[in-house]
Amino acid sequence: MQLSKIEKNGIACAVVNSNELVITDAQSALDVLMSAKYDVGTKNIVIDKNLIVEDFFILSKGLAGEILQKYVNYGGRIAIYGDYSHYTSKPLKDFIYESNKGKDVFFVATQDEAVDMLTR
Repeated sequence: MQLSKIEKNGIACAVVNSNELVITDAQSALDVLMSAKYDVGTKNIVIDKNLIVEDFFILSKGLAGEILQKYVNYGGRIAIYGDYSHYTSKPLKDFIYESNKGKDVFFVATQDEAVDMLTR
């Protein structure tokens, strides 16, 4: 995993780059947050959805709730970008819609949108 820093409006974001899954469970998600904090100096995470285990998007498994609760508890914010069009789960669509109305967790189409959401 590599982290790069993008700064916009005076707010830094850590963009996660990798050729393999980075977030597979709550501990690995927390590791990403702590690496961003200490290596890049921010708790704003921008990550491609393809770097997150697919179980995250199956809400009944509870992984998304566990991970996002840890992020909120530690003051982290995350914007996950990618294509969500193939998901048919109404609970997931509702979750994405409600998350995007908040200030800590965002689901968007592109990396640029992800950075925009975290740097408003």
